[in-house]
Amino acid sequence: MTDIKADKFNYPRQEKLKSKKELAELFDKGKWKTNGSLRIVCHSSAEITHQKIGVSVSKRNFKKAVDRNRIKRLLREVYRLNKDVYTEAFGSNSISMLFWVSPERPGTYEEVEQNFLRLCASKK
Repeated sequence: MTDIKADKFNYPRQEKLKSKKELAELFDKGKWKTNGSLRIVCHSSAEITHQKIGVSVSKRNFKKAVDRNRIKRLLREVYRLNKDVYTEAFGSNSISMLFWVSPERPGTYEEVEQNFLRLCASKK
């Protein structure tokens, strides 16, 4: 039996941005927005059927893969738990890529979540 609440908080494969074609479209036509340590490039279109999101962390700022992977995990988790806020701000037919732009490693999940919520609030 599937719980409706559990479906709201998952991060299924269809929401992961992986297609080279979609990435090229995103970087060609997307709008950039920065707030705090987070930057997002987002593109909404009627042709897009699902919202898709990807995360990226610069190798220039974080030399160790362990640090980059930790930040990417935090970004995906923040998105997963605050998906309704994200959808309200950026729409359900959008493709996006989140970037961590600060050279300082985030200390806690709460710090990343605050940056994410501020970014979503500034979009409205």
